[in-house]
Amino acid sequence: MSPSSQRPIAYWLFACCFMVLATLLVGGVTRLTHSGLSIVEWQPLLGAIPPLSESDWLAVFAKYQLSPEYQKVNLQMTLEGFRFIFWWEWVHRLLGRTIGVVFFVPFLWFGLRGNLDRSLWPKLLGFFVLGGLQGAMGWYMVKSGLVDDPHVSQFRLAAHLGLAFLIFGLMLWTALGLLQARTRAIAGTALRRLQIVGAVLTAAIFVMVLSGALVAGTHAGLIFNTFPLMEGHVVPPGWLALEPTWINFFENQITVQFDHRVFAWLLSFAIPVYCRFVFRSVPWARSATWAVIAMLVVQLSLGIATLLNAVPVALGAAHQIGAMILFALLIRLNHVIRAAQPG
Repeated sequence: MSPSSQRPIAYWLFACCFMVLATLLVGGVTRLTHSGLSIVEWQPLLGAIPPLSESDWLAVFAKYQLSPEYQKVNLQMTLEGFRFIFWWEWVHRLLGRTIGVVFFVPFLWFGLRGNLDRSLWPKLLGFFVLGGLQGAMGWYMVKSGLVDDPHVSQFRLAAHLGLAFLIFGLMLWTALGLLQARTRAIAGTALRRLQIVGAVLTAAIFVMVLSGALVAGTHAGLIFNTFPLMEGHVVPPGWLALEPTWINFFENQITVQFDHRVFAWLLSFAIPVYCRFVFRSVPWARSATWAVIAMLVVQLSLGIATLLNAVPVALGAAHQIGAMILFALLIRLNHVIRAAQPG
């Protein structure tokens, strides 16, 4: 099919990507305002209807009052306070449901009209399955906080966030491929190496996002709120205090924050070096290269400000969104390098 006939499909996938970004933003605020455990049931269909009367609100609040979070953390919470945290979680879930509708209905429309290339079908079906898994993982994550310890598992949080980035990245790559036709294949060992390094850096950002989820899940951002050193130390004391040693990298707040900082330092050097080679070797990718550099500076600045201020809601949410935007811009740069050579 011609690129022009595929343009509506690409725009539809871009819209889905934007909705994932919006859901990530609301999810970040939900986590930072400690709202994620306010809805103690998973009702994929009926849950889309919020409380509509005072009696409905009292019934939902009564269910929350039976939860460990209310009994151990929010025992003094009023109905008005509950409404605040409820709405954040409800909007987050509603956006997730809406993405499913925005994806599935056009998918049926394009499919029934014969607008989908044969090679697109497995990709789109894969996106749909991943979306369903994401919803299930979201509830699986929430369930981990509805037990004796009212905190969600950092492992499930990382899986939930990682799935969001995976779905976003795959849809974005597919949409870019539909818009940009190749005029001729790129040849040359140097350019192939740039493609490989670009893929590695994209994967590194994904891993860094997972490490950020561990920081969030263990509340590691609330300690060592200094930069560039950690309270005067390059390697802070106690970073391998737990036994066995490997568990420090997942449950020790000191180690988890240290690891996230190390990833930030490595990427702050590796991405500019990579971009320098791209800028010199791939002239048609220069604007995409500058966009990556600019967003890297913004994201690093947001990360430092978030740390120094002990993770306020606005900065924490902006830092999370910044990660996905940097991820998107690096994917776009990789696609520009891989796609058509002008001329």
